[in-house]
Amino acid sequence: MSWDDEGSLFKVVVNHERQYSIWPQDRDSPLGWDEEGKEGTKAECLAYIEEVWTDMRPLSLQVSMQETDANPVS
Repeated sequence: MSWDDEGSLFKVVVNHERQYSIWPQDRDSPLGWDEEGKEGTKAECLAYIEEVWTDMRPLSLQVSMQETDANPVS
């Protein structure tokens, strides 16, 4: 299996900060990463990530910024 082999299959994985990556389909997901449910070629998985990962900020930063917006300091 090669990361650049057109015939290799991958799966989309996501971590607790809602950051996405791809991982070889035939390997266990790395610690701290869960399977998102999308599998396919590298191009298909990367296209899926591009479609769904619209906010690149880690989840903890998104939450912190939302709390700041909801409770501005006067």
